[in-house]
Amino acid sequence: MHSLRTIETWPVPAAAAAVVRADGSIAGSHGDTARRFPLASVTKPLAAYAVLVAYEEGALELDEPAGPEGSTVRHLLAHTSGLAFDEHRATAPPGQRRLYSNAGFEVLGDHLAKATGIPFAEYLHQAVFEPLGMTSSSLEGSPAKDGVSTVADLVRFAAELQAPRLLDVRTVAEATSVVHPGLKGVLPGYGHQSPNDWGLGLEIRDGKSPHWTGLTSSPRAFGHFGQSGTFLWVDPDVRAACVALTDRAFGPWAVEAWPPFTDAVLAELRTAQA
Repeated sequence: MHSLRTIETWPVPAAAAAVVRADGSIAGSHGDTARRFPLASVTKPLAAYAVLVAYEEGALELDEPAGPEGSTVRHLLAHTSGLAFDEHRATAPPGQRRLYSNAGFEVLGDHLAKATGIPFAEYLHQAVFEPLGMTSSSLEGSPAKDGVSTVADLVRFAAELQAPRLLDVRTVAEATSVVHPGLKGVLPGYGHQSPNDWGLGLEIRDGKSPHWTGLTSSPRAFGHFGQSGTFLWVDPDVRAACVALTDRAFGPWAVEAWPPFTDAVLAELRTAQA
C-alpha cells in the first residue's frame, strides 16, 4: 500500500505500520514490523480483551462490584467508574461522566488477578498473547500503559477484533458498541467531547471532532491511541484495521500527521474494493 509509505515523512526516529483485512490477510506494511515499541495506552484494548476472556470463562461478571462504591467491571472498562485519571480516588459517581482513567485499568488488573489467582500480566499472556501467536508482546507494569509489542503482533490482535476466535462475536460486538451513551468527557490530547463515546476498553469514533482518526473514518470505527506515539484502529465499513507504532511521544506532530495518513489508507482500501 503506497499510503503506508507516508510514515517516512513523520518527524519520528522510527515508525512501522500495517493494514490487516477482516479475513486476516495483510493489505500492506511498511517499516520494521518486528521492532518492539512501548504501546502506552494501546495497552488498554489488550488488557480489556483479557478481562473479557475472564468474563467468558466465568471468572468474573461485567456487572459485579469493582473499584469505587457503586462501580462495576463494566464501569471500569468504559471509563465511567468515576476514578481520576492517574489517582486511585473517585471524583464522580459511577456512570455519570466519562473520566478517562489509567487508575481504573490498574484496578481492573488487580480485580482480575484476585478473581483468577493469576497475576494480570501472566493472565494476559495466557489469554491473549499466546493463543494469537503474539510472541513479541509483553506487559511490563501497569495494565493501563506498560505493554510492549510489534506491528506484526498487533496485526494479529487487529485481525482478532474483526473476526473473533478467542471471544464470542456477541461479546466483541458489545465491546465495540457505546456503553453508557451520551456521557461527556475529555479525550486526552483532543479536549472536551460531547458525547465522548466508548465501548469496553475501546474508544468509539462516532462524531468526535477533533480526533486522531481520519475525517473519512466511519462513525463505527473503534480503537485506541497511546501517548508513546502509537495507534490501532478498526473500521468496519472498509473491513480493515491499521496499526502504527513510533518511538516519539504523542504531540502536535501526531495531531497533524495521523488524520491525513488514515484518510489516505482508507482511500486506498476503498479504491481496491471498488
